[in-house]
Amino acid sequence: MCHGLAVTDYRTVNRATWDERAPAHAASPDYAFARFVDDPAFLSDVVRFDAPRLGDLTGLRAVHLQCHIGTDTISLDRLGARITGLDFSGASLAQARSLATKVDAEVDFVESDVYDAPGVLEPGGFDLVYTGVGALCWLPDIRRWAQVVSALLRPGGRLFLRDGHPMLGTLADARDDGLLVVEYPYFERPEPLVWDQDGTYVETDVTFTHTVTHSWNHGLGEIVTALLDAGLELTMLEEHDSAPWDAMPGWTVRDEHGEWRLRDSPWRLAQTFTLQARKRA
Repeated sequence: MCHGLAVTDYRTVNRATWDERAPAHAASPDYAFARFVDDPAFLSDVVRFDAPRLGDLTGLRAVHLQCHIGTDTISLDRLGARITGLDFSGASLAQARSLATKVDAEVDFVESDVYDAPGVLEPGGFDLVYTGVGALCWLPDIRRWAQVVSALLRPGGRLFLRDGHPMLGTLADARDDGLLVVEYPYFERPEPLVWDQDGTYVETDVTFTHTVTHSWNHGLGEIVTALLDAGLELTMLEEHDSAPWDAMPGWTVRDEHGEWRLRDSPWRLAQTFTLQARKRA
């Protein structure tokens, strides 16, 4: 459920939600903590999907912004990156550090709001900035985010981003008649979408008490333009008709890569996108 309530401190509201969900996410089979422990070569579904696009990460100094409970971060470590994970949820980072200890991963985790990252990390110190699925929608200002990315990258350093497609973010809940209906903003708006939902996107039996979140959509052109204006050059942009989570329950099926696609005519909808950009010298 979404409504138009005004927001005074979106970070406090959203942090309470992520803090509460972190233990449930870590315990859920969807995040596969046990598989990370049992198999030293195991990678998260998100990182495995984009591994061919990521290329050789051996020795690269990297930072994963909005890393949540660290499964993608540890996957990047397993691909050879010297990785730091950053997130504003202390409870999420507690789960990430616990997993890193269990799998002997040398990953640093830093607690900070993403907009404050240049103040707690080394500006210009990173070869790679990585942002994964489900991150940008929690940020009200995409231009400010792009400036953070630029501040962290060394000249010639690379941004790697995969996230939900802004078109997916506009859609109403699945309908009985099979139509895809645009209900929510495509472009970034000053006011957030305020949601009140008692569940989460992974398998769990936990009942949550913090149910309100605030989010924003950002158009694909807005994201690209923000990066260009922040001193980056676009090197790749791919749109995908699949997502690593079931974004439209009842309408989707899992494909051979473990991704979810529309059962009927999946070419109607871009669900995610992958973008790469380099910081100009």
